[in-house]
This record gives sequence, C-alpha cells and structure tokens, in this order.
Amino acid sequence: MTAQLAPTVVSRGTGLLYRANPVTLVVGAIVLSVPLFLTVDWVSALVALVLEVLLFVAAGVPLGQLVRRSWPLAIGAPLAALSMVLYGKPEGREYFAFWLAHITDGSIALAIAIAIRVFAIGIPAILMFSTIDPTDFADSLAQLVRLPSNFVLGTLAGTRLVSLFLDDWRTMAMSRRARGIADHAAPRRFAMMAFAVLVLAIRRGSKLATAMEARGFGAPTQRTWARQVSLTWVDAVLFVACLLIVAAATWAAVAAGTYRPVWSG
Repeated sequence: MTAQLAPTVVSRGTGLLYRANPVTLVVGAIVLSVPLFLTVDWVSALVALVLEVLLFVAAGVPLGQLVRRSWPLAIGAPLAALSMVLYGKPEGREYFAFWLAHITDGSIALAIAIAIRVFAIGIPAILMFSTIDPTDFADSLAQLVRLPSNFVLGTLAGTRLVSLFLDDWRTMAMSRRARGIADHAAPRRFAMMAFAVLVLAIRRGSKLATAMEARGFGAPTQRTWARQVSLTWVDAVLFVACLLIVAAATWAAVAAGTYRPVWSG
C-alpha cells in the first residue's frame, strides 16, 4: 500500500537568505519579531522596517518579489491602524468623539506605530518562512534541534499532503462545473465540497500512516539521515544581522525619546 506525496515547490535563489539553514531563518524571524511585540512606538518599528528591507535585498531577495509577497500586510496594516485610531488610548487633543470612539493625538500616533509595526513584523515572517523547504526544515529539526524523529517525519508527511488539498478542491470544482451544478447555491456547494475534501484527507492520511508504519518509520530506533545538516558562516551572518537590527531599532527609539513598552500603558 502506497501513498503518493505531491512535491512542494519552494522558490529558491542564490542569495544568502536562500542558503541559510531553515532553523536559522525561524530563529531570526523570532528575534526580529519579539522585541517589536514589546513596544508600541513608531521610531523602533520604522528603523527595524528599513533595516529589514535593506537586509533582505542584500541577502538576495529582489525588491519586486518583496513587494509582491507583502500584499497581505497592505490589507492588514490599515485595518489594525483603523481600530487603533478609533479605540486607542485617548491622549492629547481630541478631534472626533462618538460613544467609545475617540480620535486624538495619542490614538493617531498609536495607529501609525501599529501600521508600521505590522510591516516590520510581517515581512520577515513571510520572506523567511516562504524560502524554507519542508524537507530541509525536517532534517534541521531532527539533527540540530534534536526533536524526536517520529514527530519530525509525521509533520513533514502532513506538510507534503497540504498541497494536495488545493488540487482536490480544483478537481471537484471542475467536475461539478462540467456537470452543470457549480453555478447555484454557493454556500451549500462550499459546504459539500469542504466535507468531501475532509473525507479525502482522512482517507489519504490513514493510507499514508499505514504505509509509513509498514516501512518502519514508527520504530523506536536511532534513525540515520540521508542528508547531513550543519550551520555555516551564512547562518552566523544572518543571525548577527537580526540582532543588530533589533539593537539599532531599540537604541533609535530610546535616543529619540519615543520608546514605549506595552506595559507602560
């Protein structure tokens, strides 16, 4: 009994970002994000955003690709800013007030800071995670982080199967359209197709689990790996660059007098 896995296509390049170890990319994204979650000033977010863009361009990410992959942030940032400008903490001069909504100098400044911060946090996450190959990531988790091989291989298999959901959905949509039943009752059609995809996913997952168990993937033995993973100077450079960006952003906010931790109110 076998189960075929659809290959996951990852855009690969020749820059430093594409040559870094997947674990380094994940740790780097966390290093860049966590300090920005702890502050709400606009200076640190703006400095971090500018330095991040310069880092990614220098690391081999074309500026056009960076802009294209950041389009979800262009939707999320204004929505986050709108909620802050209406319901942020009232401070300074008040321009508009209606029930719970207050537009003041403080809420406007907070909205600007939040909008910039969405880009500063989202861009590293999108770019770094989009360059990770699932197989390379699994090898790194098992060999460098020392996670259990059963967990790593099971997660890898599940990740590989995710791409099949879209294929199943497209196939069912085309078959229903060919039968002339795809143009009416959109909510009902969506529910029926979602249930069908769920059934297919359960069946395929059961077959894959049986096949992996038959091949000894669940055996409690020391596993060997076809590809050896190690950290290189590229990983060190990228990690140090992330630390420097965080330090520079924090220093700039403190020097400008705008540094505002989230717990300060």
